[in-house]
Amino acid sequence: MTNMLKYMVIHRDPTIPWSKVEENWGKLANVESATWVRTCYNKEKGVRYCIWLAPNEKALQKVFSDLEISWESMLEVEETVPDMWGGKWKSHLEAEATADTLGAL
Repeated sequence: MTNMLKYMVIHRDPTIPWSKVEENWGKLANVESATWVRTCYNKEKGVRYCIWLAPNEKALQKVFSDLEISWESMLEVEETVPDMWGGKWKSHLEAEATADTLGAL
């Protein structure tokens, strides 16, 4: 899969049995048209925040529609990490640029 975009999908349904959520996860793990990256969830409140890679939003909507899985919202997102903002990132890049293993596999 090339040119994949990152999406945050929010599912908020406290009425769905947890066994059904886990059953759906088994199906979603085998989807080929998009890639499920990770999910953060609150089982008690029935809320799940899922990160997906997909070629476009319509393709991802089709994944959930075909499996009859509801979602509250779907948004293309980017990601950052604390290291990029805490000063460590610059020193990491400087060290990497002078490393003996630069470009090695």
